[in-house]
Parts: sequence; C-alpha cells; structure tokens
Amino acid sequence: MIELEGVPELIDPVMVAAFEGWNDAGDAASTAVAHLDREWKGEVFAALDAEDYYDFQVNRPTVFLDNGVRKITWPTTRLSVVRVGGDKPRDLVLVRGIEPSMRWRSFCNEILAFAHELGVEMVVILGALLGDTPHTRPVPVSGVTSDPDLARTMDLEETRYEGPTGIVGILQEACTHAGVPAVSLWAAVPHYVSQPPNPKATLALLNRLEDLIGLRIPLGELPEDARAWQVGVDQLAAEDSEVAEYVQTLEEARDTAELPEASGEAIAREFERYLRRREPGTGPGGGPGVAMEGGDTPFLRDPGSGRTRPPKPEQPGPEAVPGTETAEGSEETDVPEGPTASADGSPDTDADTDAGRDPVLDTDADTGADADGDTGAGSDTDGGADGESGK
Repeated sequence: MIELEGVPELIDPVMVAAFEGWNDAGDAASTAVAHLDREWKGEVFAALDAEDYYDFQVNRPTVFLDNGVRKITWPTTRLSVVRVGGDKPRDLVLVRGIEPSMRWRSFCNEILAFAHELGVEMVVILGALLGDTPHTRPVPVSGVTSDPDLARTMDLEETRYEGPTGIVGILQEACTHAGVPAVSLWAAVPHYVSQPPNPKATLALLNRLEDLIGLRIPLGELPEDARAWQVGVDQLAAEDSEVAEYVQTLEEARDTAELPEASGEAIAREFERYLRRREPGTGPGGGPGVAMEGGDTPFLRDPGSGRTRPPKPEQPGPEAVPGTETAEGSEETDVPEGPTASADGSPDTDADTDAGRDPVLDTDADTGADADGDTGAGSDTDGGADGESGK
C-alpha cells in the first residue's frame, strides 16, 4: 500500500509524465517535464525502486563525488508535485524518468496507484517522434486518446494505431482500463536533425499542454533557445545544397497539406493564445496560473536522496531499437574507493555520428517514426511520420 504522509491534499491535480528513450525524440518530452519542475520548483515525494524496472547494463548508474564521498546515482522514475497559483490554483504531479527495461505492467500499476491515491483527475503523457517535418515550420503536435468521450469533449483524435508501442502507449491504455482519463501529446521532430536538445519541439509541447489544462506556463528562455536552435540548423543546412533542397521539398509538402488550416478558426486559436499571455485571467479553465513564490505548502523530500540526399523514413516495421538513455537517479549509496565506473556502457544507437557524418544533420535518415508516435528517438528505429494520432 502506498502511503504519502506529508503530501498535502491536492487541488484539481493533473499528472504530467514523460520518459526518456524510445518515445522521446530529441529529448523534447522529458525536457518539457523537467522545465515544469524547474520553473515551478517541484519537490520530489517518491521514486520507484530502480531494481524492479531497469537493466543496469542498458541504463548505467553513475558515480560522483559529494564532498569527497563517492556516491551512486541510480536510473529511476521520480514523482514530484508543484502548486500553480492564480485565480484558480491547482496542482500538477510530474512524473519523469527513463522508459523501464522490464515489468511494464507493474510499472504502470505503480504509477496508477499514486494517481489514485493523490486524486489525479487526468493523466497527460508527453512524447516526441521522428517525422517528415521541416525544421523551418511550426512543430506539429498531435493530441490523442483511447477514450471516445474524451476525444469528443476535448477535441482530440481517437487513436487507431496498431503495431509496436512504447511505455507511453502502455501507460495510456493502463489509464483507460483503470478509468482514469488519459491524453498523449506527440511532437514531431525532423528526422534529419534528431539529436537533442530540440527546444523548439519542447516549446511546442508546452504550448499544447497549456491549452489542454488551462494553465499559463512560464516559458523562461525556451522561446529564445528555440529561435537560436532554428538559426543554427538553418546555417548547417545552407552549407549543403542537397540538404537545403530536401528541406525545401518538405516545406512545400507541408505547406500544401496544411493549406486548409489557414482558416479563420486556426487564426482565432492562435490569437486566443496570444491574448492569454497578455491578459491574466482570460485562459480556459479559469485562467492561466502563476507559480507561487516559494509556495505555501511544504512537500516531502526525495526519499532516496559524408551526405547524400536523405530518403524519407521507411514505413513502420516489426521491430525498433530504443535510443540510448541518460541515467537519472533518485537513490544515493556510499561506496568504497575504487576504480571509477564508465558513465554509460550502453551501445551507441546513432550510427551516423559514429561513421563520421554530421552529428546534427542526419542525412541518412535511418531513423523514423513509429506510425503510432510510440517512436524511437534512436537512429535504428523504423517508421513513418504519423505519430500516435490515428492518422
């Protein structure tokens, strides 16, 4: 039984989750949750036992020195709570970690147990996929759900995907079967520039999340980082005529496909978002929130202390290889002096970088998006660009 002593009663809580690895192209999704945690000064109140869910030969623990004492940080998934103030305060439960290596059903059940105990009203899972999208255009973000009623009431797409999936898809289905409303937001990352970070995709996810839950999210330096990222990719693309031609082809295809979107309704949506950022209290769901300085409620501490013109990605295949994840930990253990362990012994999945090609513009496009959006962030992933949008 989960006991959450010291965690106060939450106000209209929404759980927002993201996992590094297969569903996190460009680290866009996990960075979005990390941004929320940093901007709203989240306090960790729980961490899942790393021993139960992770293969340490895939996700290596790391060793570091703390005041001369050697300690270990274990890969895990942590939960934190942030309180957002404003006219109608509410709480967010943030879940951030690495896609588990094993026992996915138990992993999801444990997350759901926390959701039930905390009275979570809705679960929003963030993901990012690789696709045929030009970096010069707005990042497409799809909102999907398995619940027909939720799809209708929140203007979302009902997923019709069939095929290999990641922890995002599994957790969404677990929520649906448990009667917890769940939504997945998927950002499409250009497959030819898949290396993290991708602040433009992170920004797009946060903007869509803002619309979904009716809270104003402080963006900090993200807009400027997104602009700088695009300028940098523009400069790299301009150095290779074939890459520049390919990007232009993607732009033309995107503009043609989205021509019907240049409607009064689409313009109105963008104008509403603009107004919400200028006039506090005009956002949906009671208006945008503002983080309370320092907060007025204490939370528990962490308990564990060479290029050719790039081809289009292939269609979804029967197998995919997760990208290399970065270990994130919650437990610290004192260890005796000894040889320093390697940071990560997991295999490098970005073969283009190893081959001496441009580490930013991946013109081989070995990577692709799973038709679901349950996609690989690594370069060996097969797939198309639809995402888990039911397209």
